[in-house]
Amino acid sequence: MELSSKKQRVACLIAITFLLFFSLANAAGVTEKRLIAFCGSASKPVLEEAAERFYKETGIRVDLNLGGSGTMLSQMKLARRGDLYIPGSPDYMVKAIRDGIVDRDSAAILAYLIIAIDVQHGNPKHIKTLSDLAKPGMRVAIGNPEAVCVGLYAVEVLERIGLLTKVQKNIVTHAPSCEATAALVAMKKVDAVIGWDVFSKWNPKKIDTILLKSHEIPRIAYIPAAVSTYSQDKKGAQRFIDFLASPAGQKIFAKWGYIATEKEARRFAPKAEIGGEYKLPVNYTLSVQK
Repeated sequence: MELSSKKQRVACLIAITFLLFFSLANAAGVTEKRLIAFCGSASKPVLEEAAERFYKETGIRVDLNLGGSGTMLSQMKLARRGDLYIPGSPDYMVKAIRDGIVDRDSAAILAYLIIAIDVQHGNPKHIKTLSDLAKPGMRVAIGNPEAVCVGLYAVEVLERIGLLTKVQKNIVTHAPSCEATAALVAMKKVDAVIGWDVFSKWNPKKIDTILLKSHEIPRIAYIPAAVSTYSQDKKGAQRFIDFLASPAGQKIFAKWGYIATEKEARRFAPKAEIGGEYKLPVNYTLSVQK
């Protein structure tokens, strides 16, 4: 926990330095219009491509801060700057609205995500179900559930089906972001991660996705976006959200395998809750198997 806190403090210092740089640049006469977005890396490939396309079309540059959604929210609150918040699930958007960090009326749903098992390409460990992750010798990773949306969903799934204690014995690390979670299995550091279904679309040559049974999915996640209450250019920020929600923006989401509509998402889990909020069990710890 102490190590996690230190990492968050370092991340916050980096964010402050980042923001000061652009403030000084503007003071020096740099007139290019810019927006600062704090984003969960669950939508990293989409946002990078969309930001580039948006800049070409509008001349407005969107500078992306990417990481764990909880860490990004903490950075915004500490720096009291930023134009957009785009977390990887509604859990952190609920917190952002509750804390007055974003404008509730600007919040929009951009795409949907399904929790799944992601394994090394070819599935060398022959993993088929969540119970396989509890087998002796299996090396498993999840996102840090205290700061990363997908980690929170992973714990929720395991708790709901009664496998949390058994699988936790095989968890060897907690990743600091969605991107880092996917990278662990792509780099063969672990046998499997409990991650988003789109991870295999990010890196199809190194990651395969195993879908869960519909009754094993308690919640369907979605990627929300909202304008920050700290923004000095709320119209520009809303313009980027509108672009992401437009046919052009949705085409980019579809290219990377994201689900566009609730109806389509419900095919994977008809009875699952959409969004909502989940709290970690009080006895959950970040200890890992050595």
